[in-house]
Amino acid sequence: MKCIKNIIFDFDGTLVDTAPLIIATMQAATGLLQLPQKTDDECRATIGIRLEDVPEILWPGNDVAKHDFPDTYRRVFEELRRPLSVRCFPGVMEVLKKLHSDGYRMAIASSRGRASLQEYVTQFGISGYFSMLVGGNDVEHGKPSADPVLKILNTCGWTADETLTVGDAPVDILMGRAAGTYTCAVTYGNGRRDELTAVGPTVIADTFYALEPILS
Repeated sequence: MKCIKNIIFDFDGTLVDTAPLIIATMQAATGLLQLPQKTDDECRATIGIRLEDVPEILWPGNDVAKHDFPDTYRRVFEELRRPLSVRCFPGVMEVLKKLHSDGYRMAIASSRGRASLQEYVTQFGISGYFSMLVGGNDVEHGKPSADPVLKILNTCGWTADETLTVGDAPVDILMGRAAGTYTCAVTYGNGRRDELTAVGPTVIADTFYALEPILS
């Protein structure tokens, strides 16, 4: 894919393995609010969706979930995120450094809140690689809407036909497709291969290292 000059990454499940922390936080918040319990797999399936949109997926029509779950989740997350460590996926640090040195322009489009996203990117020492970060609260419509990608393209002056959107969830691929970019589904994160294949990504990568040959 020699036409690619710009890469827009998802964060959770694509660059960093935050699933254990997110699932533990969701389960704790569910218990505190005495909401109907969900399995870890049901919780995992919502990673990549904006927090405000999660209650209608897991507990449709439940007013307690709609009004109280997001803030309860955020409070519990602050309590758990220190004892529960998170890590970058294998290859992320090395490949991001190489892509940056090769001249690729990169950004992040995440459903995570902007402040939390910025904190994590700074914590991992990768903030200098990215031209722009877009969090879930930076756009009117979250994934799978094209809004996060379009915000990056319009702000940075990038064109869709020179851009690759990379993510581990179907909503990431649908977002990139809606914005007119090429898309790469990664299979090592939270999305199942069959679900990712079903939404028609341009390419599929089984490791982060596989991005380099895809781009060459």
